[in-house]
Parts: sequence; structure tokens; C-alpha cells
Amino acid sequence: MLFVLFALWFIASGLLIVDPGSRTMRWMSAVAFTGGSGALAAVISADIIPYFQLTSPNPSLTSILFRVMSICSLLSYYGLPYSFAMLSLAYNSTWQKPLLRTWLPLILLVPPFASLILLPGYTEEMPIDFRVVATWAFPYIIIGSLLIAFKKEHLPAMKRTHLFTCLALLPPILCVGVLNYVMPSFGFYRLWIYHVWILAFVVPFFVFTFFKYGFLGIRLLIERRKLDSTLRAITSGTAILNHAIKNDVGKMRLFLEKMNQHAADTGQTELIQDIHVVMNASRHIQDMISRVHEQTQELPLRTSQVDVRQMLQEVIEPLEVYLSNIQVHVELPDHLELRLDPIQVSETLTNIMMNAIEAMSSGGELAIKAFSSKKNIVLEIKDTGMGMEKSVLKQAVEPFYTTKSGNRNNFGLGLAYCYSVMKKHGGSLEISSEPGKGTRVYLTFPGQR
Repeated sequence: MLFVLFALWFIASGLLIVDPGSRTMRWMSAVAFTGGSGALAAVISADIIPYFQLTSPNPSLTSILFRVMSICSLLSYYGLPYSFAMLSLAYNSTWQKPLLRTWLPLILLVPPFASLILLPGYTEEMPIDFRVVATWAFPYIIIGSLLIAFKKEHLPAMKRTHLFTCLALLPPILCVGVLNYVMPSFGFYRLWIYHVWILAFVVPFFVFTFFKYGFLGIRLLIERRKLDSTLRAITSGTAILNHAIKNDVGKMRLFLEKMNQHAADTGQTELIQDIHVVMNASRHIQDMISRVHEQTQELPLRTSQVDVRQMLQEVIEPLEVYLSNIQVHVELPDHLELRLDPIQVSETLTNIMMNAIEAMSSGGELAIKAFSSKKNIVLEIKDTGMGMEKSVLKQAVEPFYTTKSGNRNNFGLGLAYCYSVMKKHGGSLEISSEPGKGTRVYLTFPGQR
């Protein structure tokens, strides 16, 4: 059971370290911690107490260890189903009303506390009254599993994460429910010894899915934090470069003007031509760095209440010259308003639509619609273009990554800028694409906006 103890407490610690502010992460950590407490009780019973009884018998020490063991055992038996029930409510909160979210956690505490107070005390042979505890603990686990399994996800990245969360979490918790509560109710005790075999499969699978696909959204969180830090570094770097180059180019132009005047006074035609070449090059360098800086600088939000349909019309109108062979479909709820920065969001929509138009050089369909996801409003921009390979899709939002290498005016900052704008609004940008099946871009805005 030592392996179970370390594995579960390692997972509990890792979840808290990665995202301590997430309610879902805290309850998932509580599930792992309470499960590990049961393993600690088993280790104390099977290894620690016998060791001290053989090496240095001490009734006081044995009594203390027995009390610690009983606390850990009860924490596991009563705490694990409650923690899992709270995890399921935090993970799938779409159906809950505000009043229910306030009172349901307190109501769910009643059976564990009543069992702890009213049922017979802990003994090593019979730690709890399994028949009574199973009447509420196993339903907590079953209903919680259903809540997690049937959570609806609309965004592609979250659908995949949800699938692997279910595969990593639900089979072991259901096994725990059967082995720890149901089977002992029928007289089959100490089946928790088989948890080692369950975790021997679950822990490697958990680690694999955590790093490969994500768990409870953690991988997405890590990727976004990494991209945020990259954008901050680029913003700072381009600001310094812009300032330094502007100063040095200014000095160059000053001296070039003097040289040009001297060449004109002395009739050196060839030197004048050379000076003009250098001046044009310096002007081009300054223009290039200025445009990069404009696309990466931190622009403050100037938010207002915006009619989304009207904003889309204003974005589409200037693009009509490119839409001659493309059908545009807009499907929005009536009177959809969001509080946002209309200039920056309009620029974001323009960038995304231009990418879609360029992907449909032979014509196609561009569909824009809005829907609700949890408490958020999502704008989906879908095209029927060529789509993207997975390798391209993974890098699409990274600064300076571009597939338009032949275009000297493209710096690969369009989608990075769009991501930054959505981040400033407290939302997100996600892309789903397959070669030959087109691309979908999801802009998620917090519902309160």
C-alpha cells in the first residue's frame, strides 16, 4: 500500500501546485488525498505498528499510532465519497441554480457527519458500519460519475480533454466504490488490497494523458501560460528594438542628408544615387520594426456595450470585394450584446476572416454563429477551405509562425494578436481544423460581458 500512498499524494500535490485557484483542481486533489489517507492507515496497520511492537514495545506509542490510523481510515471512508461528489458538482456546474450551489454542499455533509457521530466507533476489524455508509457513499460515487460523464463540451480541445479525464478518473473511482463500500456490505472485507493493481494501471495512464492530452484542462492551462509569457517577452523585446532602431536610423538619416547635400553641391551624381539606396533601406528597416511593434504592443482595452450583429456587418462590408465567390452565413441570437473593445475585436474578426478567405481561393462557404457554452458566449467562424495539418495547427497561434512565407508583409503575428486580444477580454481562442475539411475558430467571451 506504500505505492498507493505515494502515488495518490503525489497526484494530490501536483494538482494543487499546477492550479491552486481552480475549484475543480482543489476537489480532485481532495479525492486523491483522502484516498491516500486510507492507504496510510493500511501502512500503519500492516507495517509501522508491528515494527515498533517487535523492536521497542511501547503501549503509549502504539496507542498514538492506532489513533492516527483510525483518523486516516475514517477520513478516507467518509471524505472520499464527499470529495468526489463535490468534484463532480464543480466539474459539471451548468445545471445548478445559485441557491442550489450554496446549500447542496452543506446538505451533502449531513450523511457523513451523521454516520461519524451516530454509528459505532472505529475498530480495526470493523472501521465503519458498511451497510449504513454504503447507502449514501456509493450513490455519491455513482451520481458523481454520471455528472462527470455526461458533461457537455462544445469546444474541440475540451471534448478531447473531457474524454481522457473520464477514462483516467471514473473506472478507478467506481472500483473504489464497489471494493470499499458495496462488497464489505455483503461480508467481503479487506478488498481494498486490490487498489494496488488498480493504481498500477491508473497512475501510468494518468501521467501519459496529463502530458499528452491534458487532465481537467490542465494541459490547456499550461500551454496558454507558456504562450502568454512568450507574447509578453516579444512585446517587451519589440518595444526595445523599436526604440533603439528608431534612434539609430534617425542618426543615419541625419548624416545621410548631410552627405546628400555635399554630393549635390559637388555634383557627385553616382554618390547621390548610392545615398538614396541607403536611405530607402533605412526607411524600410524602420517601417518593418514599427509594424511588428504595432502588432505586439500592449494595447489598453476600451470596452463598451456592442451589438454583435452590427459589429459583424461592419467587419464584413470592407471584405465584400474578396467574397465574390464565397457564400457568407450569419446565425446569431436576436439582440446579442457583449461588453468588449469593438476596435480590437473587429481587427481580430478581420484577421480570422481573411485567413478563411485565403484558404478558399476557389470559393466556398463562410459561416459565423454564436452559442452558449457554460456561462460564456462563443463565436464560431467556420470555413470550407483546405484546412490544416496537425503539425501546422499546433503552431498556428505562436508568434512569428506563418505558412505564407512568400509574403514579405506577413510576420506571422495575426493569430498571436487575436489570441492576445481574447486573453485581454478574459476569454480564449481555439482552432479546430482537418486537411480538406476546413477550419473552425472559436472566440469565447465571458458571459457577464
